[in-house]
Amino acid sequence: MPVHKSAKKRVRRNTRVAKQNKSRVSEIRTYIRKVEEAVAAGDQAVAKEALKAAQPKIMRGATKGVLHKKTASRKVSRLSKKVKALAK
Repeated sequence: MPVHKSAKKRVRRNTRVAKQNKSRVSEIRTYIRKVEEAVAAGDQAVAKEALKAAQPKIMRGATKGVLHKKTASRKVSRLSKKVKALAK
């Protein structure tokens, strides 16, 4: 347990930040799942719309430090590749 006042404050802050990060990661996963479900269903129009909604959320996660920048780029790239493959 923290003893110093600053350490106690840090614990409070860390729990608040962890809660926010968990929420962001959960939201990102949901958007990714929506794209993957649309791709699995073979619905290109829905998949494109889902990707359009997911991309800013994923990149925002990278900006906020929830995801690494390259991880976010890789996820967006792979999702768009799957959506593009539906056109063929």
